[in-house]
Amino acid sequence: MAGAGAGAGARGGAAAGVEARARDPPPAHRAHPRHPRPAAQPSARRMDGASGGLGSGDNAPTTEALFVALGAGVTALSHPLLYVKLLIQVGHEPMPPTIGTNVLGRKVLYLPSFFTYAKYIVQVDGKIGLFRGLSPRLMSNALSTVTRGSMKKVFPPDEIEQVANKDDMKTSLKKVVKETSYEMMMQCVSRMLAHPLHVISMRCMVQFVGREAKYSGVLSSIGKIFKEEGLLGFFVGLIPHLLGDVVFLWGCNLLAHFINAYLVDDSVSDTPGGLGNDQNPGSQFSQALAIRSYTKFVMGIAVSMLTYPFLLVGDLMAVNNCGLQAGLPPYSPVFKSWIHCWKYLSVQGQLFRGSSLLFRRVSSGSCFALE
Repeated sequence: MAGAGAGAGARGGAAAGVEARARDPPPAHRAHPRHPRPAAQPSARRMDGASGGLGSGDNAPTTEALFVALGAGVTALSHPLLYVKLLIQVGHEPMPPTIGTNVLGRKVLYLPSFFTYAKYIVQVDGKIGLFRGLSPRLMSNALSTVTRGSMKKVFPPDEIEQVANKDDMKTSLKKVVKETSYEMMMQCVSRMLAHPLHVISMRCMVQFVGREAKYSGVLSSIGKIFKEEGLLGFFVGLIPHLLGDVVFLWGCNLLAHFINAYLVDDSVSDTPGGLGNDQNPGSQFSQALAIRSYTKFVMGIAVSMLTYPFLLVGDLMAVNNCGLQAGLPPYSPVFKSWIHCWKYLSVQGQLFRGSSLLFRRVSSGSCFALE
């Protein structure tokens, strides 16, 4: 969205230049075509979207509504994936494993993949069954988006300084720490406000295991949780989720910073000779900048895999001992705390249960065995 605002600012600058040329008399001498005048850089004011981009204050409500709508679409499309993942996380395996072979030719047991599991849900509940618990999840994500937007207005971030080369990267650790602290504050506040709806969504989905109908609507679910568990019932599983968010943000941002600062070589460019030159200085660090633009994305994938146990423990605590079959023995013991849950999963070798939805092998501690 920021790119759209910058584009609008650039278009506004171009239009202003045309008007200026129409008013001013033509110059006495034209610049030589081989030595064109350097293009005027758009002002920071235009780049901020003051000329009508998405970042302008007048369009802020429209932009926020657009973010909410796009988020709702992505959430709805990805909901079946999250639904199947949650059922696997709680240990619900309604279909037996199948015998297959691994890359070494040895026989192994494979559990049903996401597509097989989703097909089973459709057979039981119909296609609409894949979207059980979607309403509170949509509300949770919308509340999180609105909260982050409101916090940006109340506590606007400082102006981001552009980092040009490796020398600047090495001295920008303070900036990374400051930006990560700001992101952490927004994420923690939005997570705490939206977590009650996340708990309701989790419980609506795991009712598939025992075919219960205890949690049917958002308002009725709020009443049941408050009556049975009190105010703290809305925040079960919050601590591991917060810890996972904090570890993810700091791990991703710091790793990306150090990789960009010390491992990306600025001497590599896309010029024919391999190095930048005086005639084409703008491309001297083009490849390095391109690599740096993807570093944070790749680090996000890697760190998210390492922080998956926090997500698993948080989701299990959200449904544990809430009166549903999925949160009670034999599916799960009654956990005293999220630390107890973590230790139990660690002993069982199940801290990454549900992290893979395509190639799911039966673990050594499972009750399934080769015949």
